[in-house]
Amino acid sequence: MAKTLRLILGDQLNSRHSWFEKKDDDIFYLMMEMRQETDYVKHHIQKVVAFFLAMRTFSEELLDKGHQVIYYRLDDKHNEQNLQKNLQKIIKEKKIEKFEYQLPDEHRLDKQLKEICDGISIDSEAFDSEHFLTERIFLKEFFKGKKSYLMESFYREMRKKYDILMDGKEPLTGKWNYDHANRNKLKSTDILEPQLLKSRDVSDIVAMIKKSGVETIGSIDEENFIWPYSRRESLALVDYFCKHLLANFGKYQDAMHTDDPFLFHSRLSFSMNSKMIAPLEVVEKVEKYWYEYQDEIDIAQVEGFIRQIIGWREYMRGIYWAKMPDFANLNFFGNRRKLPEFFWTGDTKMNCLKHAIGQSLEQAYAHHIQRLMVTGNFAMLAGIKPDEVDAWYLGIYIDAIEWVEITNTRGMSQFADGGIVGTKPYASSSNYIDKMSNYCGTCHYSKSKKTGDKACPFNSLYWHFYHRNEDKLAKNPRIGMVYRTLAKMKDKEAILDQAEKYLKNLDAL
Repeated sequence: MAKTLRLILGDQLNSRHSWFEKKDDDIFYLMMEMRQETDYVKHHIQKVVAFFLAMRTFSEELLDKGHQVIYYRLDDKHNEQNLQKNLQKIIKEKKIEKFEYQLPDEHRLDKQLKEICDGISIDSEAFDSEHFLTERIFLKEFFKGKKSYLMESFYREMRKKYDILMDGKEPLTGKWNYDHANRNKLKSTDILEPQLLKSRDVSDIVAMIKKSGVETIGSIDEENFIWPYSRRESLALVDYFCKHLLANFGKYQDAMHTDDPFLFHSRLSFSMNSKMIAPLEVVEKVEKYWYEYQDEIDIAQVEGFIRQIIGWREYMRGIYWAKMPDFANLNFFGNRRKLPEFFWTGDTKMNCLKHAIGQSLEQAYAHHIQRLMVTGNFAMLAGIKPDEVDAWYLGIYIDAIEWVEITNTRGMSQFADGGIVGTKPYASSSNYIDKMSNYCGTCHYSKSKKTGDKACPFNSLYWHFYHRNEDKLAKNPRIGMVYRTLAKMKDKEAILDQAEKYLKNLDAL
């Protein structure tokens, strides 16, 4: 075999990939911590640490299995901090005859690697990452000729294709979806199980990151880092989820509570997005556990979880490859305002945003409803520029990689795509937030007031959003009632004036 260099990116930590089935002295595996990747957006410190720790652990496991690994740490004197420069140097030094890589999941890296391969004189070849349930082009082909990409249709296809929660060709119990049972408010935290808190000291990695001058956001407990960094830990987290959280997951997956940032969520997204574990194996483990304990766990709990993974996660990846790179420039509403400063500090009088943002800065985590209906909802109502919203979401969350972040943010959250991902904007006043959380009860602002002193900003901004975008939204059949209500409102002008005051000084909210 020709002397071969195989690149492993930081989100390609799949130990079950066919590459590793046998050892070969002529194959070198290359892994690198680079400023190119730490600096393209300002990341949360826990995100940078998690990736570096997981990468180092993975490289050590490869070495233990007898593979040859070239690993550049961030502070390695030989590290050029750039993918192209490092590759060119190693190819020359090692007299590499062939370069191989797994297809990356970000458009920018896909483009960069193609350009690198075009510029080198040796043979190159790209391989599938062997992680997802579908190929890049599957979604585009599946919806060929259709005006809209309906997620539910795709989800049902995945259920049938992989025989998940199925009875022959039909879904178990005859129902595909239990979304209506996934919207309960958590009124008491007494039912919560204690969280899995197996910690690790990462002060050495934090010190290296700071010494190297990498700018990060958020905070970290250097002596008690609790995110999984290996396949073994990730599988343990799957087991923990099944035993302690699954029974209540579906019921409370949309709930928000100040006492617990995680509630019944699995916290497996980083493990899956870095490919330490595969989505299908997670789904199959959860399904198997449910079959064993279905007398104790309602099907709505497990269906809600499975839908997020083989439905929404896989669907969003398909949208990404069907619509990029143009998707990254979509701005349906023409929003131009800057992101308020409190998104970087959590220093706001709005209790819902204070908790959702504060939790994100402290944990590098917020669940989907906090991201969609609190921070995302506010950004859309306030008319924040999608580029700034994307950069914030991509940087602050430990599981944020562009293929999953931008489709959820610019698409579902901000409706900047004009309806590719969602059929209508996910906009709400304080009513929804109060319905699904305990945030409003202790807030500086009054959830019931639309105007006047301490009126909840969400209430007036909600109507202002629909008013200013009437030319773009009025014909949407799912929004007709909003405009009929707006037309009949006697205090419409006062509400719009209230919103204007807030919009002129967002940083003070």
